[in-house]
Amino acid sequence: MDKLVEREPATRNSLVAAPALAVQFFLIPLAVVGITVSVYVGFRSLLADDRQPQDYLNEIRNGGSTRRWPAAYELSRLMADPKVRADRTLAPALVRAFQESKDDAQVRRYMALAIGRLDPPLPPDAVADLTRALDDQDSETRISVIWALGSSGDPAVVSKLIPLYTAPNGDAGIRKMVIYALGALPGDAQIDTLRTGLQDGAPDVRWNAAVALARHGRHEGVAVLRQMLDRDYVEKTVTREVRQDADQDPVADVMISGLRAAATLKDDALKPIVTTLSQQDKSMKVRGAALEALKMIG
Repeated sequence: MDKLVEREPATRNSLVAAPALAVQFFLIPLAVVGITVSVYVGFRSLLADDRQPQDYLNEIRNGGSTRRWPAAYELSRLMADPKVRADRTLAPALVRAFQESKDDAQVRRYMALAIGRLDPPLPPDAVADLTRALDDQDSETRISVIWALGSSGDPAVVSKLIPLYTAPNGDAGIRKMVIYALGALPGDAQIDTLRTGLQDGAPDVRWNAAVALARHGRHEGVAVLRQMLDRDYVEKTVTREVRQDADQDPVADVMISGLRAAATLKDDALKPIVTTLSQQDKSMKVRGAALEALKMIG
């Protein structure tokens, strides 16, 4: 059999072969990319639909087990929109969905978050149902419920949250959220618990306590706030890695929280370190937050 190369003219023009090469090395990969993009866009179009809160509620109440919690998750995200929250007719439906979710921990967590995003005051039955859920067996559900109660604006729930801080089975996540919720709620009944939080063994809890006290105009947490503004200290304490793809910097997040608390408190003792951060910190986000804090401190 003759060799294939012997069948072709010796004077074959390279420009004649160019279309074949183009098909092999360009058009076929481009087609694969095109199919991939089409699949991605189609998938996103399924996710980024125009469903309304009532559509998600129907899915939560009537959908299968694999469809209920994604609907609850999307609904909790949708509730972050002030225009959605403005619909007061949603509140009873959210509470009813929370009541009916006792058999599904994932749905229950997201429904608690959705209720917590309602503009206060929450319906009385919502506060009552959330309070009863503080005994839930699932710790993540309890954390979501505590956050929702902290967002309720109801000072009456303070007395329900305080015992959770010293509960024998309370982990650091529970304590951290309790301190956060107590700081968000009005009144002074929680001040002693917040002071105790300054001595907690978990850094996150101490930081939350200092920020919470600052929100209440209390200066007892200034020493902890100063630690939050010390980059060397925070970098040694925070073990989570920076995710460049998500534009997240946990060290900067801690420092910015401390700066915002310092701005709220307007304590002159913090002014020197805030000034230094505004000029020298390696994070531009931290520098910007420090400049804003200086404006508030004066």
